[in-house]
Amino acid sequence: MAEWPQETTISAFKRAWALEGEALWYTVFSMHQEKMQIKSPKVAVANLQKIFEATFKLANAHGFQAMSLRDLSRETGISMGGLYAYIGSKNDLASVIEGVLRNYIDKVIGELMNEELDPVARLRAIISGEVFMIQILNPWYYFCYMELKGLDREQQQQALDLELRFDSLLVDAIRAGIKQGQFTCDKPELLAASITAQLQQWHLKQWKFKLQQVSMEEYAKHIFENLLLCLNNRR
Repeated sequence: MAEWPQETTISAFKRAWALEGEALWYTVFSMHQEKMQIKSPKVAVANLQKIFEATFKLANAHGFQAMSLRDLSRETGISMGGLYAYIGSKNDLASVIEGVLRNYIDKVIGELMNEELDPVARLRAIISGEVFMIQILNPWYYFCYMELKGLDREQQQQALDLELRFDSLLVDAIRAGIKQGQFTCDKPELLAASITAQLQQWHLKQWKFKLQQVSMEEYAKHIFENLLLCLNNRR
């Protein structure tokens, strides 16, 4: 059986990467533990899940800027003192959300550079992997996109850098194909930016794709095949 990234199906992706459930929350804990008073993962993981899921719920309903830590305390059932054992401020919450996404983009997409993939296969894996991550980590992506204006300047820049980081991974794959004579493209950066915008539609307009009965894999394939046409690649 072919495995990810040679096989770009959601089932192969999930066999390779555990981005949900307990594995996700242990990742959040490991990235944030130095700033927390709670050092035991067994104690922390369940409450971190409550805190971040409540943050996404409140941000979607009222906006992150309008949300207070007291609102978060009521939603989670964790006392204010208990919350401060996990987070020092709303800025901490936003930083962790951006950091978790950056971590997964670097691992899942960035490490494709180390795989023995030709440029076409690499682009297929980048696009499929991003669509799958958007689906699995939808609240995290949605927060970084929709709440950008409400964050402080440093965090706004971190969120922007997150998108630019993904663009650069696409550009690297496109340039590799140009170098090998598989692609032609005068402006790889512009093409990469347009592909990123198309991928973002998967979390911004999911209602439309549900209405059209378009699956994750179909959407990824559509973007990938159109990208190859733009690159004058006929496979």
